[in-house]
Amino acid sequence: MQIRKLTLNEEPPIKLLLLADPSEKLVREYVSRGECFVAEMDHKIVGVYVLLPTRPETVELVNIAVMESEQDKGIGKILVKDAIHKATAQGYKTIEVGTGNSSIGQLALYQKCGFRMTGIDQDFFIRHYSEEIFENGIQCRDMVRLFQDL
Repeated sequence: MQIRKLTLNEEPPIKLLLLADPSEKLVREYVSRGECFVAEMDHKIVGVYVLLPTRPETVELVNIAVMESEQDKGIGKILVKDAIHKATAQGYKTIEVGTGNSSIGQLALYQKCGFRMTGIDQDFFIRHYSEEIFENGIQCRDMVRLFQDL
């Protein structure tokens, strides 16, 4: 597997990004402000993440997605570790990530990769998304915020 930054003239993999965030408007907005990285196997994009600078010395991992047929194979963990490595190499001191209260697998993954919880943005998904989101039989309402010092 190879992970690379999208080139300026390359269209981001919107369908893949929408697996992690159902709002195409929001996805296109933060992809335009951040750096989009894709993971390829056999010249096929199987994963993606976006690093978005938010404050001095701080970057946020705003979207991490793995093609459904390639999930549960460790690709997500490789992508998170790569994002941490790239953020460190770019001189950031902190990396942040947010995920839904119902995203049980993602919460576990981020903590296994060294992230710590910092807070909860209550009703984030109610305020920012017009349709209800359900995962693991739980309504996604709150954004759980995590960080890692680099």
